[in-house]
Amino acid sequence: MSTTPGSRTKASSFLSGIQNRSPRAQKSRAWPITWRTYLRAVGPGLIAGASDTDPTTVATLAVIGAGTVYGMGWCVLLLFPLIGVIQSIATRVGVAGRLDLQEAVSMMYRPAVGRLLLGSILAVNIVTIAADLEAGSTALGLLTGQDWRWFAAPLSLVLLAAVMLLGYHVLQRALKYLLLILLAYAAAAVLAHPDWAAVARGSLIPHVHWNKTFLFDLLSLIGTTATSYVYVWQTISQSEEKVPWHWHRVRQFDALAGSLFATVVFWFILIATGATLGVHGLNADTAQEAAQSLRPVAGAWAGELFGLGLLASALVALPVITATTAYVTGAHLNWRRGLSLRPREAPKFFAAMAASVLVGLAATYAEIPPIRLLYWAGVVGAIGTPVGLVFLLRTASHRELMDGHAIGPRTKAAGWAITVLITAVSALGLYQLVLTGP
Repeated sequence: MSTTPGSRTKASSFLSGIQNRSPRAQKSRAWPITWRTYLRAVGPGLIAGASDTDPTTVATLAVIGAGTVYGMGWCVLLLFPLIGVIQSIATRVGVAGRLDLQEAVSMMYRPAVGRLLLGSILAVNIVTIAADLEAGSTALGLLTGQDWRWFAAPLSLVLLAAVMLLGYHVLQRALKYLLLILLAYAAAAVLAHPDWAAVARGSLIPHVHWNKTFLFDLLSLIGTTATSYVYVWQTISQSEEKVPWHWHRVRQFDALAGSLFATVVFWFILIATGATLGVHGLNADTAQEAAQSLRPVAGAWAGELFGLGLLASALVALPVITATTAYVTGAHLNWRRGLSLRPREAPKFFAAMAASVLVGLAATYAEIPPIRLLYWAGVVGAIGTPVGLVFLLRTASHRELMDGHAIGPRTKAAGWAITVLITAVSALGLYQLVLTGP
C-alpha cells in the first residue's frame, strides 16, 4: 500500500521531530552498558511476555494437557523462537521509531487502513478482557470459597484504579513483581507428581499425529499465544520510555527474557494439567475447571496454587490489555495519551480505558458461558493477529520511519515466515471454529 501525499508530509514532519534527541537521551549515551545494565533493564519486555499467559491461554493449555498429556510439550517449547522473533521486531519499532504500532500505521496509510488495524486490535482486546475478568473473578471465588460474582465488579474497579492512578513507571514495577506469582504454576506442576521421563520424551522428541485433534490443538496453541495485544504493547512500552538507540540490544534482551519466561510458564501449565487431567482422563474446557479438577487429583495445595496462578494471570494481563486498548484508540484519533499523565490531562484516553473495562464487566455479568467467550476470543484472534503482524513488519521495514534502523534481511525473512505460518494457522483455525461452533 502507498501513502497519500498528505500522510507523507505528516510523516516527514513527525520524523524530523523524533530525530532531535532530548538532553536526557543525549546524556544517556555516555552511560556504560554492563551486565548489571541488562539486569536492571528487564521489565517492559518481561511484562509483555508474561501478559501472554492470560486466562484464555491457560484454558487452551489445560485443554491440550487434558487431551494429550505431555505429547505436545515440544510444540510449547518451540513457541519461544516464534514469540521471540515477533517481540524482537516489536521492540525495534518502539526503540528506533519511538512510536507505537497504531501511531505508525496512522502516519503511513490512509485513515481507512488505520481503522482496519484498530478494529482488529479492539475486537481481540474487548473479548479477551471479558474472558479474563470472569476467570480472575472465578479464581478469587475458588481461593475464598465464595461466589465469583461478588468479585467481578471490585476486581474491575481495583484494576482500573491501579492503571489510571499509579502511572506508567510505578505500574511497570508493580507488574514486574506480580508476575513472579505466575511461578505458582511451576509449583502446581511439581505437586502433581508427573512422570518426568514421559515429560522429557514429550518435550524433546516431536510426536506428530496427522489427525483432526492434533491439528486443532496446534492451531489453538499458536492462535492463543501469538496475540496482537502482546506485540502491540511491546511497541507502546518501548516508545513510552524513549531510550536512545544504543540501548536497543538491552531492550532486545528484555524482550527475549519475556518470551522465554512466557514459554516456561506455558510448559509448566501443560505439565500440571497433563499430569492430572490427562493421566486420569478428565476434561476441562476452561482454566477455572482445570483449577477445580486439580484439587481431588493432585491435592488441595496443587489446586490452590493453580488458582493463584490463574488470578496472577488475570492481574498481569488485564492492565496490559486495557492500556493497549486506550493507546491504540488514542493514537488513531490523535488524542493526548499516556499512562504517565493524570486523568484530567488526558480525559479521552482514560475514558477509553474505563469503557473497555465496563464493556468487559457487562459481558461478565451477562453470564455468557466461559467456553463461548473463549470461542469468540479464538475467532477474533484468528482474524486480528495476522493483520497486526503484517503492519508490524511493514513498519519495521520502513527505513525512514525507523530512523535508519529498519530490520535486516534475515529478521525480515523470519518475520514474514512466521506471519505466513500464523496466517495459515489462523485461517484453518477459523474454519474449524466456524465449522464446529462453540
